[in-house]
Amino acid sequence: MVEISVIVPTYNEEKVIARTLSHLSRQTLPRSEYEIIVVDGGSTDSTVEIASRYADRVVQQTGKGVGGARNDGARVARGRILVHTDADVVPDPQWLVRIRSNFKEGVVAVCGPDSPFENRFRYRLLYFFINLFSDVAYRMGVVGTRGTNTAVLREKFFEAGGYTDYPLCDDVELGFRLKRLGRVVYTRETMVMASARRFEKYGTLRVLSGWIIGDLMLLRGRRTVGSYHRESY
Repeated sequence: MVEISVIVPTYNEEKVIARTLSHLSRQTLPRSEYEIIVVDGGSTDSTVEIASRYADRVVQQTGKGVGGARNDGARVARGRILVHTDADVVPDPQWLVRIRSNFKEGVVAVCGPDSPFENRFRYRLLYFFINLFSDVAYRMGVVGTRGTNTAVLREKFFEAGGYTDYPLCDDVELGFRLKRLGRVVYTRETMVMASARRFEKYGTLRVLSGWIIGDLMLLRGRRTVGSYHRESY
C-alpha cells in the first residue's frame, strides 16, 4: 500500500534527474510503500525519457510556476504523505523513513535543511549559515517549508490550499499557512544534499537578497514580486 508520494517537478533536467531518481528508488522504505511522481514542465531534452525509467508516473504540468507543478503532482498522488523535493536533490537512503517517523500526533508537515552537493568550501560555509538561520528561526516559532525537502499530510496540504504561484518563496509561504492547521516540524534528521547551481548561475548576493526580500514581503502579508519563467541550468 502506497503511504508516501514523492513529487519532483522538472524542466530540462537531463543532466541531474537520473541521479536524483536513482537515489529516491533506493530508499530503505519498501518500494511498495511509496511512489515517485515526476511533473514535467515541457522539457525539450531527454528529461521525460530518463524520468520514465524510474518514476511510477510522469505527468505534464498544467499549473503555473513550480508551485503549480507540485500541486499537479499532489492531485494525482495516492499517498497519505506528500513529499516535495527538486530534481537536483540527493537524499540519504533513510530519508523517507526518517520523514515518516516525525509524523507524530498533531504534526501536519515535516521539513528539513539541505547541504551543498558541490564540495566547495564557500558553499559549505554558505549553507552552514543558511541552516543556522533556519535553526534559530524555528526555535523562535518561525518556520517556512523548503521546496527541496518538505513533507505534508495530503489532507492538510489541500486544506491549506496547496502552493501558490508566487515567483519567490512560495515554499516558505506554504509553511506559514500549514502552521495554522497544526505543528510543522523542522529537523536536521531529514537533511538532503542539493546542488548550489542557482548560486553559480546568478551569484550568491543576488539569490540571497531575493530570498530575504521575499521573506520580508511574506511576513508583511504581501505577495512576492518577480516574473515566473522555467529555469534551465
